[in-house]
Amino acid sequence: MTWLDVIGWTGSALLVWSLLQTRILRLRTLNLIGCFVLIGYNGAIRVWPMVGLNVVLAIINVHYLRKMLATRHDERTYTVVEVGTDDEFLAHMLRVHAADIARFNPQFEWDGGWPDRLAFLVLRADEVVGVVLLRHTGNGVAQVDLDYVTQRFRDFTPGEFVYRRSRFLTDRGFRRVVTPPGMVGAYYGRLGFRREGDSYVLDLPAPEGAPGASPR
Repeated sequence: MTWLDVIGWTGSALLVWSLLQTRILRLRTLNLIGCFVLIGYNGAIRVWPMVGLNVVLAIINVHYLRKMLATRHDERTYTVVEVGTDDEFLAHMLRVHAADIARFNPQFEWDGGWPDRLAFLVLRADEVVGVVLLRHTGNGVAQVDLDYVTQRFRDFTPGEFVYRRSRFLTDRGFRRVVTPPGMVGAYYGRLGFRREGDSYVLDLPAPEGAPGASPR
């Protein structure tokens, strides 16, 4: 086997591996790299139809990657919907993703409804990409009971639209958000949270017009 054959097999393996990914950003990235490798390989052996195919696939991947990255923090792309903790659709989401939730939130337990909790669904178009459950522990503290991101969007941070890019919390008088200890793969450092022991803490701004709030 020549070094050129190795390059060709590597590109093909990357394409196959990309299709096995559940995370959409990782899928597109690996697929794009595989396309670039195969463009070089097929150009070297002068198989121009395959060069053309991989050029087209690379353009498609670049288009979707740019779109995903450009809208990852866009409030017009992601919507936060508050639901009751006894909502049947919420219960369905928690049942369907129970095994995956347990991997990243090992201390979370769902008892079928918490009337004193707040529940939020984060949607991208008509797809639910995240679930956030919170409870008030006093003194303006919102304790996170669950912050779950579906597998396809795990390379993104949809929880930010609950914590920082909406007024769902500040309008209720919350001044601080605290995450549970022991969360696996926590992304809070990217959202401005600070580490305190085994948890992350975010200080929320006071609503406009409230004592201590800064005017625009």
